[in-house]
Amino acid sequence: MLKLYTDAAVRGNPGPATGGALIIQAHKQIQLKTYLGTMNNHEAEFRAAIWAFTYLTENFSTDEVVAFYADSKLLIDSLTKHYAKHFASVLKQLLVLQSQFTLVLNEWIPERANGGAHSLALSELQNY
Repeated sequence: MLKLYTDAAVRGNPGPATGGALIIQAHKQIQLKTYLGTMNNHEAEFRAAIWAFTYLTENFSTDEVVAFYADSKLLIDSLTKHYAKHFASVLKQLLVLQSQFTLVLNEWIPERANGGAHSLALSELQNY
């Protein structure tokens, strides 16, 4: 099983956005961060998840079960309902990526429980 935590950070609304991802497998961690472009916070949450799931598809077996955690209620609710009024195109991209895995469990967690991904996103935002 893979555990994936993602978060986004944005300076302004919209503004420069970054993403952080923490991947845990067999008690080993992979920490990733990236620049996402200029966007608002909600879109950045979707883009961070897309970026992280793209990384998973390129670097791990899709036979894996993925436990996906994010502190964005909009993101997790959209994944659960397969619907996002204002973010339909990015939700579709994310659902396609998730469908490549045997099983993905999407779970909302409070911000305080997502410190690893949050810190990575914030540290990358300092570069912009």
